[in-house]
Amino acid sequence: MTVVNLGEVFYRTVREHGIEGGASAMARIQRFPIELVEIDQKLALAAATLKADSGFGYADCFVVACAQSRRAIVVTGDPDFQKVEYLIAIEWLPSAQSL
Repeated sequence: MTVVNLGEVFYRTVREHGIEGGASAMARIQRFPIELVEIDQKLALAAATLKADSGFGYADCFVVACAQSRRAIVVTGDPDFQKVEYLIAIEWLPSAQSL
């Protein structure tokens, strides 16, 4: 997970559940074996190129660029990723609507 995407998780959680909810989400994330990837120039330009070419969400472009650079699988339930499924391997989680 890039630090950009971590920030996205935090702000969305704070917006919906307040600062305490955001802090709780960060504590839960730290318990998982998730590597936090810093953004360097190469990753930033790869994400920006994807954004320019696809119109895909900018923060989501970091997910794709990171997965491509590390040959990693993206785990998501976000249906927007169907737009870039041809670029990366995706493991689909159940969407909120199907739960």
